[in-house]
Amino acid sequence: MHGMTLFETYAIFGVLGVAILGLAYAVFLRQQVLKEDKGTEKMQSIWGAIKEGADAYLSRQLRTILPFIGLLTIALFFSAWIVNPTLEAQTEFGENARLYVAFGRAIAFLMGAGFSLLVGQIGMRMAVQANVRVANAARTSFGGALKVAYRAGTITGMLTDGLGLLGGTLIFIIYGTAAPDALLGFGFGGTLLALFMRVGGGIYTKAADVGADLVGKVEAGLEEDDPRNAAVIADLVGDNVGDCAGMAADIFESYEVTIVSGLILGLALVRITGNLNWIIFPLLVRGIGVLSSIIGTYLVKAGKDGSGADAMGAIFRGFLSSAVISTVLFGLVAVFYMQNVPGGWWRPFLSTALGVGLAIVLDRITEYFTGADREPVREIRESTDGGPATTIISGLAVGYESSVWATMIIAVTIFVAYLIYGSIPGYSGFEQVTFVLYGVALTGIGMLTLTGNNVAMDSFGPIADNANGIGEMAGLEPKARQVMADLDAVGNTTKAITKGIAIGSAVIAAVSLFGSFITDVGVIDPEALAQGIRVSQPMVFVGMLFGGAIPWLFSSFAIKAVSRAASMIVSEVRRQFKIPGLMEGTVKPDYARAVSISTAAAQKELISLAVMAVVSPIIVGMVLQVEALGGFLAGIILSGQLLAVFMANAGGAWDNAKKIIEDEPRNPAKNLGKNSERHKASVVGDTVGDPLKDTAGPALNPMIKVVNLVSVIIAPIIVQFKFGLGVLSWMVVGLMVAAFVWALWQSKRRVVLKETVVA
Repeated sequence: MHGMTLFETYAIFGVLGVAILGLAYAVFLRQQVLKEDKGTEKMQSIWGAIKEGADAYLSRQLRTILPFIGLLTIALFFSAWIVNPTLEAQTEFGENARLYVAFGRAIAFLMGAGFSLLVGQIGMRMAVQANVRVANAARTSFGGALKVAYRAGTITGMLTDGLGLLGGTLIFIIYGTAAPDALLGFGFGGTLLALFMRVGGGIYTKAADVGADLVGKVEAGLEEDDPRNAAVIADLVGDNVGDCAGMAADIFESYEVTIVSGLILGLALVRITGNLNWIIFPLLVRGIGVLSSIIGTYLVKAGKDGSGADAMGAIFRGFLSSAVISTVLFGLVAVFYMQNVPGGWWRPFLSTALGVGLAIVLDRITEYFTGADREPVREIRESTDGGPATTIISGLAVGYESSVWATMIIAVTIFVAYLIYGSIPGYSGFEQVTFVLYGVALTGIGMLTLTGNNVAMDSFGPIADNANGIGEMAGLEPKARQVMADLDAVGNTTKAITKGIAIGSAVIAAVSLFGSFITDVGVIDPEALAQGIRVSQPMVFVGMLFGGAIPWLFSSFAIKAVSRAASMIVSEVRRQFKIPGLMEGTVKPDYARAVSISTAAAQKELISLAVMAVVSPIIVGMVLQVEALGGFLAGIILSGQLLAVFMANAGGAWDNAKKIIEDEPRNPAKNLGKNSERHKASVVGDTVGDPLKDTAGPALNPMIKVVNLVSVIIAPIIVQFKFGLGVLSWMVVGLMVAAFVWALWQSKRRVVLKETVVA
C-alpha cells in the first residue's frame, strides 16, 4: 500500500486501531460518570438551567458558522484545483490527480471542522453532565469528587486524541504520499472551528463573569454564585462554552496542525532521502501518545489527606506517568524503525522526547507564575493592601516576566532541535534546513503526545468551578462546599497550566507550518525562496511589521467585545436588584435575560474576527509577494506568543490571588477575607484579567495557526501565478481589503436584543 513494507502497513492499521481504542475509552468513562447520582432536586434544577443555556448557545453558534464553513469548503476545493498537482499526487492518482486532491482537501476540511465541533460539543455536554454529579460526590468524599471531575474531563481529552489520530491516519491510508495536500484542509477545518469556539466562548463567559463580579461581589457584597445574581447562570454556562468547548477545540487543532506540518516536512525528506520512514514515524508517535494518555489519566486518584495539594499532586503524577511511558516507547520505536534513516535513530527519538520535556517545563513554569501557593501570586496578594491600582500593577509585572521565560524556553527548544538535526553530513544547506524544521515538527508532535492529559486537566477546571457554583446556589453543607472550593482552586491552576501548554504548542506548530510554507513554495518554484526570507529587504520588514500588529488588533476587538457586553450585564443585574423581593429571596431573577445578552455579544464577533485572520495573509501575500508573506508569519508568531502568554498568566495570577484572600478567615476590620477592602481590590484585578486569560489570550492560539495555514495554502498559488501585477489579482485584493474593512466595522457595531442595545 502506497509503497509501504508489510510492517509499515500493519503499523498504520495498528495506529488506526489505537485511535478507535481511545474513542472506546471515552465511551467507557462516559458510562462511569453517568452512573453517579445527580443529587437533590434543587441541585438538579440549577443544573437544568446551566444545561439549557449551554445547549442554546451551541445551537445558535452552529447556525452562525455553517454558511461560512460552506463558503470556505468551496474555496478549499479551488485552492487545490488551480494549482498543478504535486509529483506524489500524480504518482498516486495519475491523470485524475487534480480532481482527487481538490475533493480530498475540501472533504478533509469538512472532516476537520466536524471533528473539532464534535470534540467541543460532546466534551462540553459531558462537562455539564458531570458538574452536578461532582457537587453531589463532594458531599461524601474528596476523592470521589476528584475522580468524577477528572474522568469527565478525560472524556474530552480522549475524544481529542482519538478523533485527531483517526482523521490524520484515515487521510494517509487513502492518499499515501499525497496526504499532505488533503491534510491542509483537515488542519484548516479544525483550526477555524477552534477559532470560532475560542472567540465565541471567551466573549460569552467573560461578559457574564465580569458583569456578575462587578455588581454581585464589589457593589452588593454577595458571594460568588449567589442565586440572587441574575448573571450567575450565564457565568456557569460560560465556564463550559469557554473552557471546555473552546480549549478542547483549541488543543485539537494544535494536534491536527502538528501532524499536518510533520507530514509535509516528512514528505520533503522523502524526496531528499527516499525513506518513507519520515512520514510513518509521526503517526506511530501519535499512536503511542493515545496509549500513554489512557494509562496516565486512569491513574489519577486522590490520596488520604484530601487536600488541594494532594489533588494537584495526583494530576501531575498521572501527567508524568504518561510522559515516562511515551518517552520509553518513542525510544523503542526509533531504535527498531528509524535505524537506517540518515542521521540515525537517536535524532528523531531526541526530537520527540524534547517535545515531552517542553510540555513538562511549560507546565512547571506556568504553575510557578499562577499557582496559589507560589511567590508571584503571593506578591499580588500582598499588593492588594494598596488597592486596585497596585494589584493591577503587580499582576502586569507577573504576566510580563512569565512571557519572557516561556518564550526563552521555546527558543532554547528550537535551538536544541537545530543542534539535533543541523549536522547530518552529505546534504546541502537547504536540505539541512528541512531536516531541522522536521525536527521542530517532531518536537511539536512529542509535546502534544500528552494531549489526553492536557485536555483532561483543562476540562477539570470548569467542571469543578460549576460544581462549586451549584453547591453554593443549592446551599449544600459546609464540608461539601470546602471540598468543592479546594477542587475549584486546583482547577484554576490546571486551566492556567493547559493554557501555557496550548500557547507553547501553538508556537511550535506555527514554526512547523512556517517550515511547511518554505517547503511548499520550493516545490512550485525552487528559486522563489532560494536565499531564504531576508529581513534586510524592506518589503519583508513591512510584512513582519504587519504580522506583529495583527495579534494586538485581534486582541483589542475581543477585549472590547467583552467590555461592551459586560457593561450591559452590569446594567441588567443592577436593574434586577431593584425588583421588589429579589434581594430578600422571595422573587427569582430572570437568568435567561443575562444568557441572551452574553449569547448575542458572542455570536456577533465570530465571523468578523475569523475574516480578519483569513484575509490578512492573502492581502499581504498578493500585494507584497511570497517573501514578505514569510516576514508576516514571523511577525505574527513572535508577537502572538509574547502577548498570549502575558495575558494568560497575568489573568491566572490575579484569579488565584483573589482565591487566596477568599480562603482567609473573614475579618473586614483587619482587612482580611471576603468583603474586605483587600478582597475588593483582588476582585478588580481578577475582573481585569478575565478577558485577558479567557478570551483574547487563548483565542490568539488558533488565530496564529489560521494565518499560517492560509499562508501555506495560498503560497503555491501566489508563486505559480505571480500575483501582484494583473488586473484580476488587484480585483481579488480589493475584495479582500473590503472584507477586512467589513470585519473592522462589524467588530465595532452594536446589535439590538429585544429593544436593548448590546455590544
